[in-house]
Amino acid sequence: MFGIIMSAVAGASMSVQGVLNTRLGEKIGIFESNVLCQGIAFFLAVIVMLFFGKGNLGGLTEVNKTYLLGGVLGIVITVTVMLGINKLSPTYAISVILITQLLVAALIDFFGLFGTEKVAFGITKVAGLAFMIGGILLIKK
Repeated sequence: MFGIIMSAVAGASMSVQGVLNTRLGEKIGIFESNVLCQGIAFFLAVIVMLFFGKGNLGGLTEVNKTYLLGGVLGIVITVTVMLGINKLSPTYAISVILITQLLVAALIDFFGLFGTEKVAFGITKVAGLAFMIGGILLIKK
């Protein structure tokens, strides 16, 4: 249940953040807004790490360097969400984002990429994605 709650918080936060960043970007610029957003996030993340962190940054030497691209994707995610919301409505943009996330996550599961356990991609997942795409088409009408 905790995982579901945290995932719901992430989804809601992403939607609100996308709209807030887009509106901020309209006033100060997309990349300026991104720097501000990422800078505040970095500052807060350091504070949280200092108080609650139990990991070991020294372990970075043993990590597959490909995994560090997660940090690079931060700018890609923030900027493309802002551009999508700016060109579409928040509902339509987030719907496309969610379907793409599900499709890519299913491919990661199916192929067992990045050290994940392989998970079958059956007809129920195909049907679920098809229903979601149908939902987007209904929203767009």
